[in-house]
Amino acid sequence: MAGPHETDETAGIPLSDNGTGGTGGTGGPGGTWGPGDQPPAGAGPVNPPVVPPVCPRHPDRESYVRCQRCGRPTCPECQRPAAVGIQCVDCVREAARTSPSARTVFGGRATDGRPVVTLTIIGLCAAVYLLQRVAPAITDRFSFVPALGWTEPWRFVTAAFLHSPYTIFHILLNMFALWSLGQYLEPMLGRARFAAIYLISGIGGQVAVVLLAGSPTVVGLNTGIDEAWLTPVVGASGAIFGLFGALLILNRHLGRSSAAMYVVIAINAAFGFFYPNISWQAHLGGFVVGLACAGVVVAFRGRRQQLVWASLGGILVVLVAVTVAKYLSIPEVIRMIDSSSFG
Repeated sequence: MAGPHETDETAGIPLSDNGTGGTGGTGGPGGTWGPGDQPPAGAGPVNPPVVPPVCPRHPDRESYVRCQRCGRPTCPECQRPAAVGIQCVDCVREAARTSPSARTVFGGRATDGRPVVTLTIIGLCAAVYLLQRVAPAITDRFSFVPALGWTEPWRFVTAAFLHSPYTIFHILLNMFALWSLGQYLEPMLGRARFAAIYLISGIGGQVAVVLLAGSPTVVGLNTGIDEAWLTPVVGASGAIFGLFGALLILNRHLGRSSAAMYVVIAINAAFGFFYPNISWQAHLGGFVVGLACAGVVVAFRGRRQQLVWASLGGILVVLVAVTVAKYLSIPEVIRMIDSSSFG
């Protein structure tokens, strides 16, 4: 048996009076192992420090939740709920890229059903209406006036987002109709197709105003010109009538009844003929263009999507072509009128 301060022959460890290494217990001097101390021979392995798992996209964030697909840690910001467990944002993006996206019955990209485009258009129209009340010059600058269509073609689009600033009923009625149609048609068509039909129909309404205007003359700017060439047109009615037309085509294809819709369309059309300050020409133009756009969507629903967009683009090209032809057929002095001509 080794005495005090003698060396154990088997371990080679100096022993203290109490039979343990050091002077006050296990470890180095003082009873603990310091950073620079080496464990004595035969003392057993030392466990390495545990490195917590971190998110690959955010290395500064610990995460003990792993993606069910790739197995990597994923922080709360990068987690996406899956059918089973959690997936990381990279795996979700890769799956969306490689998997065919769900389609609506008419070939549009399926969404969660919320009418986002409809609500966006309603919001834009409401915001523009408030601006019109504050700054009346906006109405003059962006309303559609046939005599200004050649030199200021943006009016073909912007007029559909303006409404009469003199009464709130105009915008309320149009937005109610848009909401009623949009929440039904947008999920059925898909957001992109719905937006395209709305915009093209709105342009079609302004084109009809030009095509159905009387033949102007050159006798002054305020006398001798058909009043239709100088009358401002505002409102989403043309685009909304385009949605009416689209609804009839789509319901017919789906075998659904549109009897009630025919009554609604007839009542709205009658207002345009019997009440002043309502452009029946814009209603008619938008309705016809909406029929054409929906016909294209139905005809090419099961084929390559490029055919649908090419055909919708073709309708827009036709509208531009007939408008240009109409303007070229009138006297140049009228065609070249711009806003400055009105003082």
